[in-house]
Amino acid sequence: MAQYAAAVDQGTTSTRFMVFDHGGQVVSVDQKEHEQIYPKPGWVEHDPMEIWQRTQEVIRAGLDKVKASDIAAVGVTNQRETTVVWERSSGRPVYNALVWQDTRTDQICNELASDGGQDRFRAKTGLPIATYFSGPKIKWILDNVDGARAKAENGELIFGNIDTFVIWQLTGGADGGVHVTDVTNASRTMMMSLETLDWDEEILGILDVPRAMLPEIRASSEVYGEAKGDLAGIPVAGDLGDQQAALFGQTCFSVGEAKNTYGTGNFLLLNTGNEIVASKSGLLTTLAYKIGDQQAVYCLEGAIAITGALVQWLRDNLGLISSAPEVEDLAKTVDDNGGVYFVPAFSGLFAPYWKGNARGVIAGLTRYVNKGHIARAALEATAWQTREVVDAMNADSGVDLTSLKVDGGMVQNELLMQFQADVLDVPVIRPTVAETTSLGAAYAAGLAVGFWSEVEDLRANWGKDKEWQPKMDPQEREKEYAFWKKAVTRTFDWLD
Repeated sequence: MAQYAAAVDQGTTSTRFMVFDHGGQVVSVDQKEHEQIYPKPGWVEHDPMEIWQRTQEVIRAGLDKVKASDIAAVGVTNQRETTVVWERSSGRPVYNALVWQDTRTDQICNELASDGGQDRFRAKTGLPIATYFSGPKIKWILDNVDGARAKAENGELIFGNIDTFVIWQLTGGADGGVHVTDVTNASRTMMMSLETLDWDEEILGILDVPRAMLPEIRASSEVYGEAKGDLAGIPVAGDLGDQQAALFGQTCFSVGEAKNTYGTGNFLLLNTGNEIVASKSGLLTTLAYKIGDQQAVYCLEGAIAITGALVQWLRDNLGLISSAPEVEDLAKTVDDNGGVYFVPAFSGLFAPYWKGNARGVIAGLTRYVNKGHIARAALEATAWQTREVVDAMNADSGVDLTSLKVDGGMVQNELLMQFQADVLDVPVIRPTVAETTSLGAAYAAGLAVGFWSEVEDLRANWGKDKEWQPKMDPQEREKEYAFWKKAVTRTFDWLD
């Protein structure tokens, strides 16, 4: 009798394999980082073969405490929008993966927007035209890699976000690998219709992307195939983009429930049920999940490009700290931000602005400011950016957020969590299992094979670890927020 459900969680900076028991508790975990490749300013790449290598390594290491035969199913969750094009016959990528943060497609996006504006495809896809999404990245690879377009048109090359690449490799690769994606990942390509849940022929034509390259779009929770290798025979049965997986892992199954994930970037998702809610405030309308043949569930999303990545930047580029957790201690050496506001628009601004030509700014510097103030301003940037997204979400949904469930690496930073509660003026709640992304993928896989019978079983697993109540004076909050907004305007139109 199977005792566990597992997940491969392929993130922007690392890959992990996690095994959970029926109560949603972690039984085994292994994690490995992979290289971040920056060939030019604004270009961000990963080596897909290194990612597949790391995936196999963490699976092997994660099986040291459990037997593969005790695992009911494995799910996959992934950094979304990161784009891989590879040879169907060999599994070899024709180019490095273009990461979601990569901005090299800005020219393509400008040309697309010149006819019909940035919202040209929004009615169909829920997305603005932006460098963030996969469609323009595929076009860039086909236009810039010798021979790629002809091979793609002949059916020799296939595309996937990282979920598709990992599932293809897991299920046999060139030897019978399954070429699928789920509705959540497909909804991040800028090529899928929110209504039909299928590739949109008109947009494919405009982007010049051959349909033969594209994976089949399936539910987020269903059996796609069987794993080979170390997980041989185990059903691969869950697929969710990382932010949707976190929503699933946080059991936000009711309309109006929301979660915020603090990772490389920040992603706030609000469940809107079976209704497609169009955003008037710069948010994305996207898929939340689809379980088997049930109706699809939609959500509004506020995507922030740089949050945890800013702490890494303080560590790796400036050497202010030697490890990410040290940022909290450094920030605690001062009582406030000293008048400093740090807007990390390193790859433009995402929600709610969508300004690809913005760049990062540190505003309010005086001789008084020291590295403690810079560290504090960096943490506060995450909370202020989240506040802007929450304001947009409240305006779009007509429902005021009453509390915020949080997860991801940065939620261990208690100074940040308190400040987040202060600037939102709602309680911030951290669950007992903070790695909700992996948990959500395991849940989706387990549901598909009957390891859990229904979503209500999953709700019973959710537990609260800690809650932060807002303490900030309302006048102080609004004064600080006004300064933040002023600093944001200084980033606009930095590039011509």
